[in-house]
Amino acid sequence: MPESLTPEPVEGNASTGSATEGVAGRTVLIAGATSASGRAVARALVDAGARVVVVGSDQGRIDALEADVPGVIGERADLTDEDHVLELAMRVHGQAGDIDGVIHLVGGWRGGGGIPGQTDEDYRVLERSFTALRHVSRAFWSDLVTSTAGRIAIVSSTTVESPTAGGANYTAVKAASESWMRSLAKGFAPRPVDEAGALQEREPGGGAAVVFRVTSLSGLEERLAASVVDLWRADAAGLNGSVTELVAD
Repeated sequence: MPESLTPEPVEGNASTGSATEGVAGRTVLIAGATSASGRAVARALVDAGARVVVVGSDQGRIDALEADVPGVIGERADLTDEDHVLELAMRVHGQAGDIDGVIHLVGGWRGGGGIPGQTDEDYRVLERSFTALRHVSRAFWSDLVTSTAGRIAIVSSTTVESPTAGGANYTAVKAASESWMRSLAKGFAPRPVDEAGALQEREPGGGAAVVFRVTSLSGLEERLAASVVDLWRADAAGLNGSVTELVAD
């Protein structure tokens, strides 16, 4: 995996943004958790000692995931509906307390047909992933910025740097999602100090917003899972705002 995500252990106080001792004891929410990549990430986080909340839209698939990965907390929600997400946040806080991480795996592909083939129907389906990201990150933002090791990560596409005509809708949504993540990274950044030397607004925690890019997730599920676990072993300042391409060995 990329060297930037596997630093040497660093001693220090996590609240200042230094490397933590890992994800053990942290609470992590996975949005879009019933996919193959979601299952891999959930299992890796549980094995690493995290408390994991898995969120999906299909109750049957959530039940199957809970059976397959004992210990996860399953939640059903329509993440494109802001009211559903706010209700989800209340339930999660009631069951698991504040969270330390969001792994956003809501996505999918629709495209082809060149520029004329970029239909509004396809765009509306694809845009749901960006809407879900906005809702979930806003609902749990207070948790992430006050955690001593808040992490939020998405999976984007290498087509953001190399778009195609047939994937224009898809890439536009991924680019918007990456832009949103850069804004979150700015939100994690330390606040300026006033003339007396005091931090304005809030004391910064050890938060980081991270983008993983793939050409295709198929076959990279375990690589993604390991990379997610490693987010809590790395220094937040070095991670925040980073873009890492995941590739097969």
